[in-house]
Amino acid sequence: MNAPDSMRRDIPARRIAFDDAEDADVSRAVPIEAPIAIEYGGIGYAVMMGTPADLEDYAVGFSIGEGLVERPNQIGAIDIHAIGGGWVVRIALPPERLESVIERARSRVSESSCGLCGIDNIEQVLRPLPLVTARIQTDRTAVARALTDLSAHQPLSRSTGAAHAAAFCTPDGEILCVREDVGRHNALDKLVGALARRGQSLESGFVLLTARCSYELVEKTVRAGCPMLVTISAPTSLAVDRAQAAGLTLISLARADNALVLSDPHGSIR
Repeated sequence: MNAPDSMRRDIPARRIAFDDAEDADVSRAVPIEAPIAIEYGGIGYAVMMGTPADLEDYAVGFSIGEGLVERPNQIGAIDIHAIGGGWVVRIALPPERLESVIERARSRVSESSCGLCGIDNIEQVLRPLPLVTARIQTDRTAVARALTDLSAHQPLSRSTGAAHAAAFCTPDGEILCVREDVGRHNALDKLVGALARRGQSLESGFVLLTARCSYELVEKTVRAGCPMLVTISAPTSLAVDRAQAAGLTLISLARADNALVLSDPHGSIR
């Protein structure tokens, strides 16, 4: 499986040697990164930097992650247009849902590595999360299986070495769906959106991310109703605090031979 052209570009480059080897002209695949403007009912909400693929999934997952909707059927039409240098995603919401957009929308540009840009109210960042009500029973063998199999589902990462992946896995570690993006937040939004659009609940499995575990990723997982999050890289203190407060099972620093369980309020992992 190869990454589609909408996700990558081949760039000519010159490889220079630091030993006695000769320099060489090469072609290097890089992931496409572009500004993606999000609009609700004609109101500019955010500009994110991301990979312009699976944007319908992204629109749904972003809306769920922002707490603007709970289900895809609360979203009307999704219109996606290429504009000069980027993309605009126009999302239609019913009037009662637009009230939240009007309250929270402001001019803000967020990079894919930052979820705090434009938020000037600490209470907004730390607003209470819903409690995780779903339960999962799994074990370390399942986590190890998902980790081993993930690379086969990452064509963009294999070709560029510069993309994150978000995977949804069954309790026995089978990977059901994967989305990739240059931004870890975007990859998770796309995954949540893809599953929501196909009517697949996240309550029945766990999410695996090839990323540092920031608090935003914990919040998006909780809002999606998923009971367990596994990340390959380390968490932040706020990510752990938010996971514990919401009742989310959190496993980080997942490697081939070990992982770190930081929150497991319901004894989900054996």
